[in-house]
Amino acid sequence: MNIVDLGDVQLHCRIDGDPHGAPLVLVNSLGTDLRLWDLMLPFLPNGLKVIRYDKRGHGLSSEPPGPYSMGALVHDAERLLDYLEIKDCVFVGLSVGGLIGQGLAVKRMDTVRALVLSNTAAKIGTPSIWQDRINAVQSGGIEAIADATMERWFSRDFRAKPEMNLWRNMMTRQPVDGYLGCCAAISGTDFYTPTSGLRLPTLGIAGSEDGSTPPDLVRETVDLVPGSQFELIRRAGHLPCVERPKEYATILADFMTRIGHI
Repeated sequence: MNIVDLGDVQLHCRIDGDPHGAPLVLVNSLGTDLRLWDLMLPFLPNGLKVIRYDKRGHGLSSEPPGPYSMGALVHDAERLLDYLEIKDCVFVGLSVGGLIGQGLAVKRMDTVRALVLSNTAAKIGTPSIWQDRINAVQSGGIEAIADATMERWFSRDFRAKPEMNLWRNMMTRQPVDGYLGCCAAISGTDFYTPTSGLRLPTLGIAGSEDGSTPPDLVRETVDLVPGSQFELIRRAGHLPCVERPKEYATILADFMTRIGHI
């Protein structure tokens, strides 16, 4: 574990795997920290340098005053990868992580070699939906929206397992102001036009039971990029790397092999 001081924010990051391997960057969803990827990591192939970090206002990273902009979240990723001297990575972004990936790919083609847009979209929700969520959290804390979020995040089968409570606890224990800051960033983001200009290997991953970013929404986004590919993971919700970690890792490995990254 490392803390990288970028001046206005201090980001908690972690590097696993081969320190000289091909870079793979994993960026997680709203309300989670870098542990989102723990179950999947053992199934990834050798020869990868795996970089993860907590977004500002999440996990062990610092919590600058909000609200945040998507530009700030993208700039955080850009500065972190520059600090770590990462070039030509495969960038895997899940949910808001996928928005960050789209913004970074548009801005810094030298940094992103290929893009995996997992359970995300060029535009997620509407400003009114996000304002309702912000209002609910301001009134009752993250706990007020936790049960409804779990229904969107996970399949019915997974919600019946005791492990679901680990993810509910992770969400409710995120810093409230950091959560609200990132809600504001998502609310103000529409990447349809810039993403349609991307020309790089792109893979979309969706969960068949995702209530946050349904498969058709993910497919619509990746279809903006010519030559993109799409994979549907069945019996999984918004976080398929949690529910189906081996299948998720296999999809990533196959994609990285096809593009010659590994």
